[in-house]
Amino acid sequence: MAVEEPKYFVLENAPPFELRSYAPMILAQVQVEGDLDEASSQGFRLIAAYIFGQNQVNEKVAMTAPVTMEGQSIKNQKIAMTAPVNIEKEGGSWTVSFVMPAQYTLDTLPKPLNPQVTIKSIPASKKAVITFSGFYDSDKVEQKTKALEEWMSSKNLHPISAPIFARYNPPWTLPFMRRNEILIDVRD
Repeated sequence: MAVEEPKYFVLENAPPFELRSYAPMILAQVQVEGDLDEASSQGFRLIAAYIFGQNQVNEKVAMTAPVTMEGQSIKNQKIAMTAPVNIEKEGGSWTVSFVMPAQYTLDTLPKPLNPQVTIKSIPASKKAVITFSGFYDSDKVEQKTKALEEWMSSKNLHPISAPIFARYNPPWTLPFMRRNEILIDVRD
């Protein structure tokens, strides 16, 4: 079964690295408290309720991939993933987000019933990416992030965001078939 992914165009391909141009996207997000595991679980439940029909028109919204987590502390955190989720640490809270399917606009996306769930438009962006398979932990994420930062430096690409960890597969996927990425927004 194919799962929608954010639309992008590859500008440069030097495996395991790529430079990509991403189309604009819409996120559904919530602010939650706790450590990364707690935030991921709590945020996922809140936004999953929204996409499974807890919205003004009781409409189900398709899930997309990847699951992403971002924030200044990504290199030092244990990574726990569930479903299309983006986590960004802001002070003591986390912003947990799902990318919405591309068929929606801000006007056509169902409005959340839960006031904790907000909708946000993200402009087009350019990202440097490293792809890897297998299991992940904070050490592996830190190692891959460092490799990506070194590649970016060699290409004179300047970061404008914290690293983003992305997982494309459900937890039951065999390790060698898993697709993971680290992405960093770069200046145009």
